[in-house]
Amino acid sequence: MTKTYSPAISATTVTYGTLAVDGLNIAYREAGDPSSPKLVLLHGWPSSSHQYRNLIPALADRFHVISPDYPGFGNSDTPDPATFPYTFDKLAEIVGHFLEAKGFNKFGLYVQDYGGPVGFRIVGKRPELLEWLIVQNTNAYEIGFTEAWGGLRNALWLDRSPENEAAVAGLLALETVKAVYLTGSPVPELISPDNWNSDYLLTLQRPHGKQIQLELFYDYRTNVGHYAEWQAFLKQHQPKTIIFWGQGDIFFTPAGGEAYLEVLPKAEMHRLSAGHFAVEDCLDYISEHIHRFHETSVTA
Repeated sequence: MTKTYSPAISATTVTYGTLAVDGLNIAYREAGDPSSPKLVLLHGWPSSSHQYRNLIPALADRFHVISPDYPGFGNSDTPDPATFPYTFDKLAEIVGHFLEAKGFNKFGLYVQDYGGPVGFRIVGKRPELLEWLIVQNTNAYEIGFTEAWGGLRNALWLDRSPENEAAVAGLLALETVKAVYLTGSPVPELISPDNWNSDYLLTLQRPHGKQIQLELFYDYRTNVGHYAEWQAFLKQHQPKTIIFWGQGDIFFTPAGGEAYLEVLPKAEMHRLSAGHFAVEDCLDYISEHIHRFHETSVTA
């Protein structure tokens, strides 16, 4: 007997697409029932929506989840930095237009690393978009910087000379990307090499890849100038917030996570034995507590 099988999309199936936004093709991952509460996952450096490849299906039973790749990252277009401004203002503008086009007009927001500067810019301009907040190792306080930022803060941000750019170029090496994933992980064997190999090939080795990242390294200094504004936004609006903080993060100190409690005293804090990409170590724990927090604190 010969049978024909046709694959079907289930409630937790992750689908992949691209959407034309402001003249660029923006790649994204999506899962869940469109009628479910919407949840946006914004990725960090030097990753893409790939960092949420396991978290998306774990959340899709309860949420309509979406995660775009920023311009210059993952599978999105990488326009030439000579003609396209790689700034956090521009990334936030593109992602904001993407979410609007996808019908994400009110959502929970998960921000990690670069996801904070992008996401806080979006909801800072349109507070009505933000239903609730998940913070995971993204900085909004001076105290949050580790010594790994020394070359950027003490040299490149003060003087964008060729010499200072060359001095921080080591951050773009494959071994550095690997270290970002493994540093702070109690069980590094759990972390797939696909992570750093994917980031290196899809983001850093694509046309203009390294120059794009140097542009963003330099522009990151503008985020520091927004910290007081973002803190004031959180204090004023008091979004229901759950915080997951990898205590061994190579870039952001535990104190940077604790500092959010100054303006969000009712936030739920989870201190994780993990590094920068805590979902790699603590997928089940993070997923479980996102589900519980939404049920007991957001919708209750």
